Amino acid sequence: MLLKRVLAALVLAAIGLPAIIIGNTPFFIVITLLLVLAAWEYTHLFRAAGFFPSPILTVGGVFLLVAARRYAPDLSAMVLAVLGLAAMTRHLVAFERGRDQAATDFSITIGGIIYLGWIGAYFIDLRALPDGLWYLLLSLGSVWIADSAAYFIGSRFGRHKLSPRLSPKKTWEGYWGGVFFGTLGGAGLTLLWPVLGGLTIPWWLGGLLGLVLSLLTTLGDLGESMIKRQANSKDSSNLIPGHGGFLDRIDSWIWAAVLGYYFIVWFIQ
Repeated sequence: MLLKRVLAALVLAAIGLPAIIIGNTPFFIVITLLLVLAAWEYTHLFRAAGFFPSPILTVGGVFLLVAARRYAPDLSAMVLAVLGLAAMTRHLVAFERGRDQAATDFSITIGGIIYLGWIGAYFIDLRALPDGLWYLLLSLGSVWIADSAAYFIGSRFGRHKLSPRLSPKKTWEGYWGGVFFGTLGGAGLTLLWPVLGGLTIPWWLGGLLGLVLSLLTTLGDLGESMIKRQANSKDSSNLIPGHGGFLDRIDSWIWAAVLGYYFIVWFIQ
């Protein structure tokens, strides 16, 4: 299993890192593909739980919102509003045709569009900032360090369960170990970037960003676990060998993108 996870991670990195570095259209394509596939998994998870969100509106809405934020940001709020009206129309028709849970289905459709489309589009916003390459790598890198540390420390020293119902394998020891190393990782990455020709910011700001992300992005992981538990599913899909699905991979990254964006805009730039 570990070998599968490592190989799959290397393949994803070989695709994702060049797109992150190049930015522009390659980055848009990779991020949009990730979010669209995650949206497809999202609708199928809820359908497994007995609900019927609209796959067309959820998946299509995510694509339209990410595209709008990349190419027509002034229109993105209008796109979101139109999608909300379209979702209401779709599900009231379903209710009229006999679907008694259509209002719940509507809420799930809207939830997917907003969470994976509107919030997910902060990947685009973060990369588009001046020096966005380094800020994106700093944000995602800090979370990757925190997640890796939490996994290994929790596996070795974990005794006290963090969230027994949502994620029984997560422990408080792993969580705080991830926070510690995620904070150190954020500080270390800000010291590394100038060596690689990147931006220069105070190391303590990088550490503070790493701390904020390490403390909060676990909620994204637990939120996805909540959806999977309701669907009685271990993974969002089996599209990535050893890793589950795309929603499994980006659950904490989505939080990192939006939190990293606002932290950087408010406190660094």
